[in-house]
Amino acid sequence: MALECEWPRLGATPMEIQQLLATARTIAVVGCSDKPERDSYRVAQYLLQQGYEIVPVNPNVKEVLGRPAYADLRQVPGRMDIVGIFRRPEAVPKIVEAAVARGDRAVWMQEGIVHNAAAERAFAAGLQVVMNRCLAKEHRRWRAAQPEATRTSSTNPTG
Repeated sequence: MALECEWPRLGATPMEIQQLLATARTIAVVGCSDKPERDSYRVAQYLLQQGYEIVPVNPNVKEVLGRPAYADLRQVPGRMDIVGIFRRPEAVPKIVEAAVARGDRAVWMQEGIVHNAAAERAFAAGLQVVMNRCLAKEHRRWRAAQPEATRTSSTNPTG
């Protein structure tokens, strides 16, 4: 059996990613684990340390990093700036539909996750789309490009 994978057909430009990271405040982490060895936990922890408000979404946990976890994205109160997706590609369309219905601002499929049909649906609904990129790596890249004066120890994501 051949392994099939998709390559992203659309997505945010590097400048759009930087702007999204600079202006985002709230990030739902769908598939966030309570296990410190998991990527979803480490990325959520990093983003929390950078001053973002993190909302874990996972039906199998009650709390992650001291934050209450929600079983489903549709249960999360308020609009999210970014819906970070740490789920297999086959789970992405349902998550994107929830993000579209909620009026969230962007969907971000983590490194290794691509679903072009779901991305096209999100884009058509006006959401920004990032695929196959790590939130933490992109944030570090964005911060490294900032002038030294704006890279102080501030926990504010924009400064």
